[in-house]
Amino acid sequence: MNFTRWSPRLPGSPRRTAAARGFRGAVPSARAGRQGRRAAAEPPPGIEPDADPGGTASGGGTTDPDPGTEPGTARDAEPGIELPVSATLGRLPAPVAVVHGPDHRIAYVNDAYAAVFGARAPGRPARDALPELTELGLLPLMDQVLRSGTSRTVKARRAPDARSYTFTCSPIDVGESGGVLVSAADVTDQVEAAERLRAGERMQREAAVALQRSLLPEELEQPDDLRVAAKYQPGGTDAAVGGDWYDVITLGAGRTAMVIGDVMGRGVRAAAVMGQLRTAVRAYARLDLPPHEVLQLLDGLAAEIDPNQIATCAYAVHDPHEGRLVHASAGHVPILIRDADGTVRRVDEPTGPPLGTGGWVHSSAELPFPPGSTAVLYTDGLIERRGQDIEEGVNALVSAFAGAAGAPGVVCDRLIRSLGVTAEHDDDVAVLVLEHPLRDNGEAELFRSAALDLLGGVEAAPRARAFADGVLASWRFPAELRELGVLAASELVANSLQHGSPPMRLRLRRTDRRLIVEVTDGDDRLPRRRRAEPGDENGRGISIVATIASSWGSRRTLGGGKAVWCEFALPGEHGT
Repeated sequence: MNFTRWSPRLPGSPRRTAAARGFRGAVPSARAGRQGRRAAAEPPPGIEPDADPGGTASGGGTTDPDPGTEPGTARDAEPGIELPVSATLGRLPAPVAVVHGPDHRIAYVNDAYAAVFGARAPGRPARDALPELTELGLLPLMDQVLRSGTSRTVKARRAPDARSYTFTCSPIDVGESGGVLVSAADVTDQVEAAERLRAGERMQREAAVALQRSLLPEELEQPDDLRVAAKYQPGGTDAAVGGDWYDVITLGAGRTAMVIGDVMGRGVRAAAVMGQLRTAVRAYARLDLPPHEVLQLLDGLAAEIDPNQIATCAYAVHDPHEGRLVHASAGHVPILIRDADGTVRRVDEPTGPPLGTGGWVHSSAELPFPPGSTAVLYTDGLIERRGQDIEEGVNALVSAFAGAAGAPGVVCDRLIRSLGVTAEHDDDVAVLVLEHPLRDNGEAELFRSAALDLLGGVEAAPRARAFADGVLASWRFPAELRELGVLAASELVANSLQHGSPPMRLRLRRTDRRLIVEVTDGDDRLPRRRRAEPGDENGRGISIVATIASSWGSRRTLGGGKAVWCEFALPGEHGT
């Protein structure tokens, strides 16, 4: 804007010539082109017009003011068009204020400004007379505008009238030190619409998070031989929840399955698909299938649920008898294992494509997991960052895991902090830590095992009974529990001798909570419980075991063959 050819009289400022020191930059001036022009509106309050008998024109010469133009009239418009400054600003529906000088003294406020913030007397500094600008944080912005000569804008500030305005501060030539024109645009409707949109998105995200958490286990199963902990952290408030999930499943005979996965995509749909996959994993795990067979079944199920939805998954089974971890992966990030000496191993193989892609035969592998070992399973949200190769994230996790001591729950928290995951992190994170603890002498008495290779024919049965009786007696079990354990061992051995094939082995194991009896052989046909007729000589062994034991089951072993097992819960004085 440009006020020219008239001289403003600013409160507290000396009178100056109009052309050299006028209120330039406020509104365009218009040169009168015809006689009989009407007088313009009065200048803004606090600005008094001066005669300028010796004013200097823009061309450098000296000229008299145009006798047909009033002060406060725009002079650069089309000839014959008069633009009165006060009338123009006064009729604007948007609040407008003009200030000048380093302390931003009031030169003018229009009626719209007075309606929102109240009337303001000219001549006073803005810090005292315009407290609303201080509350809105505009005074530092006005200082910048005055120094730089560049307009600045702040968006969606709430004013005392409860409406929201976008304020623009523009530099103008007025007074000795220049001034600032402050204008406000009412954006209340836009702000309210954006708030409604954010509220809707927030409600949808809260629903997805609630669904996600309801589908995750409320409390992890705690195996006898492992200590486990997990933590799930949804993405920041601006990120839609994803499909990260985890689970711990006790399989019987002391074995434990751990699973972690990540459904691609976000929102309620991803959480729903995650819930279906987690339920399916628990069902397949109860069949005691090898890890690669579980992934093979999940692959087909994922394609049926949604052909466009894929997921990654890692599935591992811990066997305390063998001290090993059997695992398989479908496109998931690698498992990390820390040995008792602190060395961290990265388990990359075997891995196949994500679930839902089809056309791939998954495979399992096994690795040692003796006492003192700790493993971490996690989703890519823990290690993946924009602009960074995922290998860098894995390496950072390896370094953090090497130094993360403590219980599994503590390790979860330390890994999340070390990798820089905060409440504002833009991706979901799931971490599952399992530890095979080293036990002191007192605990070691509660965790013992013994095994007998069954050689020969039917004569192996009495040897197995005698072995079981001696071992259970040395473990100081009550007589009733010892008799039940010997009976179960006898029936399982007899069943293996009749229906199985060498090599055969009887294994006894006790934990702080249960007694486990297991027989393995080289035949992969699984037994099933059936009703024996009165005249049948066979078919009662498994029924007897199922009746006297707390639980029983069977599974195929990796090298071919099977294992049949049963468990007995220990009395209170022996269990925990």
